[in-house]
Amino acid sequence: MREQAWQRVRSSGQRRGRRRGAAAAMVVGVLTVGVLASPAASAAPGPDTVQQGLNALLHSDGLPAALASVTDRAGHTGTYTAGVGDLATGSKVPRDGQVRIGSNTKTFTAVVVLQLVGEGKIRLDAPVDAYLPGLVHGEGIDGRRITVRQLLQHTSGLPNYSNYLGDDVRYFAPRELLGIALQHKADFDPGEGWKYSNTNYVLAGLIVEKVTRHTLASEMDRRIIKRIGLHHTYFPAPGDATIREAHPKGYYRVSADAPLVDVTEIDPSWGWAAGQLVSTDSDLNRFFTALLSGDLLQEAQLTQMRTGTEPADATFGPGARYGLGLVSKPLPCGGLYWGHSGSFPGYETRGGATDDGRAANVAVTMQLSDEAARKRVDHVVNRALCR
Repeated sequence: MREQAWQRVRSSGQRRGRRRGAAAAMVVGVLTVGVLASPAASAAPGPDTVQQGLNALLHSDGLPAALASVTDRAGHTGTYTAGVGDLATGSKVPRDGQVRIGSNTKTFTAVVVLQLVGEGKIRLDAPVDAYLPGLVHGEGIDGRRITVRQLLQHTSGLPNYSNYLGDDVRYFAPRELLGIALQHKADFDPGEGWKYSNTNYVLAGLIVEKVTRHTLASEMDRRIIKRIGLHHTYFPAPGDATIREAHPKGYYRVSADAPLVDVTEIDPSWGWAAGQLVSTDSDLNRFFTALLSGDLLQEAQLTQMRTGTEPADATFGPGARYGLGLVSKPLPCGGLYWGHSGSFPGYETRGGATDDGRAANVAVTMQLSDEAARKRVDHVVNRALCR
């Protein structure tokens, strides 16, 4: 889930690794073959810069697999794969396979909130206390002083609960996640800074549920997923640790010289409104393209989402700016693209869309732990959007 390397999975990975020493040895052996051999690939006809980029990611970062979906201005789509979908069996990477998309979920949550703003059911500059009275309080924390807009923009000052989860890999209720955050003091006064915090989006999800009297998952499904035909996107039900459709397995490495451990099946509830969704690269392209085209939000709310952005270089890279659940990033060929990104144990996804209809998303099957590796994935996205 961005943009923390979830250290609690480290202990889980170690426990799983001890339980299957022979399997870990197999992982190392298969990985070596996967990196040295020519990666399996499928791609639409045309320039092969994206395929070359995916192949390079495997060699530079020792990734098990990489996937991409790219749409050009004319609406032509190419799908690409590289590497091995399952290190234990050596199976191919499923074309446009499902992955955990982590913090891309935030954009979906923000869209639902902004749809409710357009319907007059939520006010962006209303305090959180107007919807969840008395719930948000702590050291330097007061729900009467934090607005809905500040939640969506990460300017609330709320501490990030994911920094304090420890080693538990289990089901977490949303209010439990909030309670963990509220045990810690605010990072700054509301509106006086910018800092990425998953707590903001848990609160945004709770507001959606309070206002609609429906689950966030059902609202997201009705308002976004079914509306624009995201046939391979879903919000996992409580207790569902699997990935439903064809997918490459996701891996975690405790350290640079440690074996890769399969963490594909994991309870994603600690991501909730901030990072629980499962999707594909092509569905993400469809989502961001539909969003920028005005198919999901009224013009006023889409404008709000894209204006008043805050510098977010430290989290999303040079030149990045954060709006209301939407990130703009400069392209080397000129202009911007809009998207998010997502980091979740086993997977990393990066990409977005431009106003003229280009879209690209790249997924890799290992959570990236250093900025250099993330920049290399961003470089593939840039090449795809600029070619």
